[in-house]
Amino acid sequence: MRIVGFYHSLSSDWNHGNAHFLRGMVRQLLARGHQVEIFEPREGWSRQQLLSEVGDEALGGFRRAFPTLRSTLYDLDALDVPAAVDGADLVLVHEWNRPWLVAEVGRARRDANFALLFHDTHHRAATAPEEMERYDLGAYDGVLAYGAVIRDLYLDSGWAGRAWTWHEAADVELFHPLPDEEREHDLVWIGNWGDGERSAELRKFLLEPARELRLSGSLYGVRYPARALRAIERAGLRYGGWTPNFQAPALFARHRVTVHVPRRPYARALPGIPTIRPFEALACGIPLVCAPWEDAEGLFTPGRDFLVARDGAEMRGHLREVLADESLARSLADHGRRTILARHTCAHRVDELLAICRGLGMAVPELEAAL
Repeated sequence: MRIVGFYHSLSSDWNHGNAHFLRGMVRQLLARGHQVEIFEPREGWSRQQLLSEVGDEALGGFRRAFPTLRSTLYDLDALDVPAAVDGADLVLVHEWNRPWLVAEVGRARRDANFALLFHDTHHRAATAPEEMERYDLGAYDGVLAYGAVIRDLYLDSGWAGRAWTWHEAADVELFHPLPDEEREHDLVWIGNWGDGERSAELRKFLLEPARELRLSGSLYGVRYPARALRAIERAGLRYGGWTPNFQAPALFARHRVTVHVPRRPYARALPGIPTIRPFEALACGIPLVCAPWEDAEGLFTPGRDFLVARDGAEMRGHLREVLADESLARSLADHGRRTILARHTCAHRVDELLAICRGLGMAVPELEAAL
């Protein structure tokens, strides 16, 4: 098949977690013989922030890490949408696109013969529904929503006639254990500070436990205000700044445990959506301790894939136990990785995508076994 995608960015993962899954999905599709072209805006926010903060060498690192991946840059005022989708069998449009582009691809679909799906990987459907109402999905075949609660919002609100749950997953060709790396430190956190959506939670479930337990380790990510940097220093941890996602496996391998602290909208309004980081951490075989989130869709087995801390005291206790008990740490790491390999790889998600396409009447070859 020829697959065309309109996404915010393939080349930049600066505060853009969807790039992780997008890269893995495209690599899997290419490996199966499909033709894939991703269009991203030249002036996209994530790409511009990356170039401003890190420079061109960041894009060079992306090209070296993912030699099979290329995107087509376009200028917003010069994009020829009908030409871009010409000859496509499937077109995917991500929710981080301007409403005019979403509508324009829909208009192009009326004069062509391709399946058209809208891909939503954000919490706005629940937290800012007025923004989602600006999107015209009338010509779309349906919505790929990365959680059942978002899928149901599209259906219940009448924004789409069909919607499917399509969770993110780990690219296990990239995210896997690195046993030759020495575990030099206790705790690693890879994530962005955000827009105040989890500031209190990060202090409660990450910084304060690390300070009280006197753990060694580092935090990586972007958009950390000065007060956050001071809090990291007081916790006795190091701030490492932005790191490309392809370096995360090595960072996990050099630490003994990691923590997942979901943003408030996911913990409160969107149960069942863990976002990309836990998938990647578990794929790398590092023990994981989570702040509270409800696994409403049964993706994992809490207590065996990872531990859940209901408050700061439990987080301290879990971290202390994992760091002191090698058998427990190994059990969590092994069970979590087996769960990823069995159910949550990009190969599994491509299988699901192709099954959806076949359900839409597309002539898609029989599904290959998930890796």
